[in-house]
Amino acid sequence: MNILLLGSGGREHALAWKIAQSPKIEKLFIAPGNAGTCQVGENVPLKADDFEGIRRFVLDNDINMVVVGPEDPLVKGIYDFFCDDEDLKQVPVIGPSKAGAQLEGSKDFAKGFMQRHGIPTAAYRTFDGSCVDDGLAFLETLQPPYVLKADGLCAGKGVLILPTLEEAKKELREMLDGMFGQASARVVVEEFLSGIECSVFVLTDGKHYKILPEAKDYKRIGEGDTGLNTGGMGSVSPVPFADKTWMQKVEDRIIRPTVEGLSTEGLDYKGFIFFGLINCSGEPKVIEYNCRMGDPETETVMLRLKSDLVDLLEGVAQGDLSNRQMEFDERAAVCVMLVSGGYPGHYEKGKVIRLFDSGQPQNLNANRQDVQLFHAGTAFDAEGRVVTAGGRVIAVSSYGKDKAEALAKSFAVANDIQFEGKYFRGDIGADL
Repeated sequence: MNILLLGSGGREHALAWKIAQSPKIEKLFIAPGNAGTCQVGENVPLKADDFEGIRRFVLDNDINMVVVGPEDPLVKGIYDFFCDDEDLKQVPVIGPSKAGAQLEGSKDFAKGFMQRHGIPTAAYRTFDGSCVDDGLAFLETLQPPYVLKADGLCAGKGVLILPTLEEAKKELREMLDGMFGQASARVVVEEFLSGIECSVFVLTDGKHYKILPEAKDYKRIGEGDTGLNTGGMGSVSPVPFADKTWMQKVEDRIIRPTVEGLSTEGLDYKGFIFFGLINCSGEPKVIEYNCRMGDPETETVMLRLKSDLVDLLEGVAQGDLSNRQMEFDERAAVCVMLVSGGYPGHYEKGKVIRLFDSGQPQNLNANRQDVQLFHAGTAFDAEGRVVTAGGRVIAVSSYGKDKAEALAKSFAVANDIQFEGKYFRGDIGADL
């Protein structure tokens, strides 16, 4: 089987690493990929939302399946693009339709969906520029801190949590005035939920589903969960409080009603669903949906997935996912993200990456046993050296008999990898 994987981050490297292990794979292409993905497949110089370019490549290279990593092409309708094309409609796309991708593409749609199907979530209201005063009045009915969410996609940066009513009112005005462009033309204002967060993932063929290993990620740039939000500074799996009892509540109250709700509303959904959950005194509630795998959670979840991922994806495409096997590795897996200095604000690119103990930039995967490096923002420079090309640079993922052992391995390798301005959080998993 020939597979085209779309995307260029750590999530896509982890997916590519897992897909490449399948005996069913003949050729794996990654578009556009990064300096790490070319070690497990062939990079293709195509943007993930270049639908016409993807169309030509799929037809020219006998592609049997397209796996979509990031949310942007899904929200823009790549699934529908394939379904509506006579030459492409037989090629399965792993990802929801444009309508199904509204679960992530519109916070207002997602909240309304949860309300319609009785899925537990925070109380909320949605406001636009025509009802700013109503939004300000609604804020006065809530207790601090205050949660404001841009309705549209903001690359993980459209959620603000404000400590005071004055700040919340100021930020609501600015969001509705274009802080995030069209994405914040509407803003969801919701109550703050207190608890520990957890990410749960499922694969669905539209009727059946399989639950993947859960994970917990760390969004803030600073240790102790301080500072600005990022795309994710690390992750841990399994999550101690996500035991059998808690996960049964998640399945019964959240996962099953979501999959059934999508079917009931006629939303074509064949792919991953990310449930951003919070544990409120033992009761799970939904913070958000994503229509793809999380990043950096994928960099731990793929380590713990023992099953053949391609076989599972075939089950999604063929509608017989319930007949496929889902097995977990019982070991713990963790990810520590190395980021560029200045991230998530301004940062420089093009910094040469080296392993401290070898000095060889090409040797970035030949490091330690049970440690896997997933490249995120990396590229090759004119001299063939691996250099930084983004804010989040490399995810150092490790196995261990428990969380502590896995973290010790990741931190050791994180210290060995060198590039100018390197930073990582030293407290990943400490709150658990």
